[in-house]
Amino acid sequence: MTKAVLGIIGGSGIYDLPGLENVREEAITSPWGEPSAPLRRGEMAGLPIVFLPRHGHGHALSPSDINYRANVDVLKRAGVTDLVALSACGSFKEELPPGTFVLVDQFVDRTHKRESSFFGKGCVAHVSMAHPVSPLLAKHLAAASEAERIAFARGGTYLCMEGPQFSSLAESLTYKAQGYSVIGMTNMPEAKLAREAEICYASVAMVTDYDCWHEDHDAVTVDAVIKVLLGNADKARNLVKAVLPKIGSARGPCPAGCDRALEYALITAPEARDPAMLAKLQAVAGRVL
Repeated sequence: MTKAVLGIIGGSGIYDLPGLENVREEAITSPWGEPSAPLRRGEMAGLPIVFLPRHGHGHALSPSDINYRANVDVLKRAGVTDLVALSACGSFKEELPPGTFVLVDQFVDRTHKRESSFFGKGCVAHVSMAHPVSPLLAKHLAAASEAERIAFARGGTYLCMEGPQFSSLAESLTYKAQGYSVIGMTNMPEAKLAREAEICYASVAMVTDYDCWHEDHDAVTVDAVIKVLLGNADKARNLVKAVLPKIGSARGPCPAGCDRALEYALITAPEARDPAMLAKLQAVAGRVL
């Protein structure tokens, strides 16, 4: 059995996690650069939790400026085994109104300015992203949402755009026609990197608006989004508290293999691997290296 440590990445409007006990800040150095902020370690219901505000304190980082590799690397170094991403998003479906939490199970990546892998020249690896979300973690989140009476939807596709601008009407209508559920700016490459780091990942996409396809939302504005964010933030904190006991203090192997994603992913021959690259990969890939 592995000691379970829950990591929480807080998105827009979630820059802290009230209710943490025995809190201490920890600045962990990463070979991939500076993470968004120091980690906040603590406990809820006697269980360990590690919190990281994705955009930094005071929302200083835009989606394109976040160092996703450093964020995932320091969470891995902190012992995180299960990672829940809390993210604001727009909805493409009438049945997913503002205030709904969507437990997405698929992603479409439309970003283009971000480093999306820990691997590359000197050590190449290819992990599967066919099923990017841990089904067991998603199951726990669904049960916790029901217990807290939070309106939620199980499953859906998250379209990740580059931003920081919101969609044009043509883009919004195109994505809606493709059948996607929600749109956001931050879950990619975060989910890819979590998979490479063998961390079980799940996303809670918190709907703030209908995006601009909807006649009542022909222009998405920050002030309108913030109003919904405040309510979503309170529900998100309750969700985290409720999901912790379901994860527990220990767990066996992930049934979907999230914690063994690198088992057969490395393709570079051992003698051809760059020692400098291997040193950078020690935290995320040390188990197989």
